[in-house]
Amino acid sequence: MNDDSHPGSWERNLIERMLQGTLIEQRRARRWRNFLRLLSLSLIMAVLATVLFRNEMGVPTVTRRHTALVQLNGIIAPGTDANADIIIESLRAAYDNTHVAGVVLRIDSPGGSPVQAGRINAEIKRLRKLHPAVPLHAVIDDICASGGYFVAVAADNIYADRASLVGSIGVLMNGFGFVGAMDKLGVERRLVTAGAHKGFLDPFSPSDPVDLQHARGLLKAIHGQFIEVVKQGRGERLKNDPDLFSGLIWTGEQGLKLGLVDALGDTDWVAREVFKADKVVDYTVRPDYFSRLIRSTGSEAAAGMLNALGDRLRWQ
Repeated sequence: MNDDSHPGSWERNLIERMLQGTLIEQRRARRWRNFLRLLSLSLIMAVLATVLFRNEMGVPTVTRRHTALVQLNGIIAPGTDANADIIIESLRAAYDNTHVAGVVLRIDSPGGSPVQAGRINAEIKRLRKLHPAVPLHAVIDDICASGGYFVAVAADNIYADRASLVGSIGVLMNGFGFVGAMDKLGVERRLVTAGAHKGFLDPFSPSDPVDLQHARGLLKAIHGQFIEVVKQGRGERLKNDPDLFSGLIWTGEQGLKLGLVDALGDTDWVAREVFKADKVVDYTVRPDYFSRLIRSTGSEAAAGMLNALGDRLRWQ
């Protein structure tokens, strides 16, 4: 017998059809809302991408005489915003503009990789030789030490604030020794190598006098390279002070007396008084967020490997 013959069955069927219709409409509305949300999110991401990529879209377009600014901030190392590739690209962009009266390399760095600093130093010299009519001056903010100063000496002149910190012309290799702690904990180190010194300065093994002597030789050689570059860059401006290459650091005012700095002044002062072009345009390349994320991930992995291997070498 048909269910519709039962009393009230048609009302029940009608209610069921109405509920089904309501559910269908709700699903459609939910899908439409999700679509709109996705569309809104896409628009927001597009706007953010435009903002984040704005520095990748080309160098500043300036058609009148101005001072070019390139900022070197932080540790000079791969994966940082002060790595050689970024600074070199920024400097080249500045020199490509024929309306640049002079370039200011503003440095606020405690140092970093000798290799990265050496690459920037060499590129500054090349660009200065290629564009002799466009001077490049280094301006020190809070600190310009170690690798930062290695970069600065390639400039025509170095300017600093009287309270800036400058110098630290030396090299270090640091690490830790865990042998005593391991003995107390009853932990045995099992290191297998092919090569008498493959476990060079292993932090979990006793110090080897031969390894230490070799490490000192490395530091001495790199320190000698550092001193030579500073002498080439500063020439007769350097004073004959026995502590100059000892790794000590000085204020900008003290550095002026030692010949590490040429004068006291900031970026605006150099632009206005030295270059006679008070308009300052920033040519510093700032990678987008995604590139930073990738570099950060890579640098963290590299740092983990270096930590696992032991000591690290850097300017100091």
